[in-house]
Amino acid sequence: MPALITLSHGSRHTRAEPTVRRLTEAAGRELAVPAFSAHLDFTTPTLPEAAQGLVREGVTEAVVVPLLFTRAFHAKNDVPAVFREAVAASGMRLHLATGLGTGPDVAAVLSQRVRADAPPGSHLVLYSVGSSDLAANQDVHDLAQAVGQRTGRTIEVVPATGGAGRGGAGLIESTLHHRALHVLPLFVADGLLLDKITTRLDRISEATGTRITASRPLGTDLAGVVAQRYHEECQALNLLNA
Repeated sequence: MPALITLSHGSRHTRAEPTVRRLTEAAGRELAVPAFSAHLDFTTPTLPEAAQGLVREGVTEAVVVPLLFTRAFHAKNDVPAVFREAVAASGMRLHLATGLGTGPDVAAVLSQRVRADAPPGSHLVLYSVGSSDLAANQDVHDLAQAVGQRTGRTIEVVPATGGAGRGGAGLIESTLHHRALHVLPLFVADGLLLDKITTRLDRISEATGTRITASRPLGTDLAGVVAQRYHEECQALNLLNA
């Protein structure tokens, strides 16, 4: 079977790369295939570098799973471009799977986090990166509604970027209507955008009187989703018995 390569956005945050590596290793164990991580930006190796390294180790074929939740700019532009570059640079047989997405399996992972982390009665805030792509934002809102239905909680989306109601301002606005909030990050790993809100939670709580709790990034909880994207690509290409 082909090897697995995960492709993250990349981050300057010191905990991001180790988290992605642990997620990749967990998915590789679940699949029983060699697994390697690559990154679009800020972190090495890049996908072309990872592919070239694997060729030197004798690996000839791999499935690339982008660690992206939405079909926004990175998924539509950066990932296809770097994928083509990796194929040209390495000569490997590379296959590009769909990303993590915002479907039922991701909703199930988030819902499990809510059950494990969120105090009873807390209003949920799904904290996402945000996008200028309206369809991508709608996908995140649909995901939030799915999590709310699964958990029986009220929920809203607060994006880190992308206009009014974002970041700390969006969270403060939510405290006007709810006395207990639980922040649910739609992030694979720690990042600077996530830190901008999590480092302010105590101050916002103190200033507003609202109890605010938070889950950690999803990390290895996504291993099953990554494995499923690998399987879906292999099944589409009849690679499972290769």
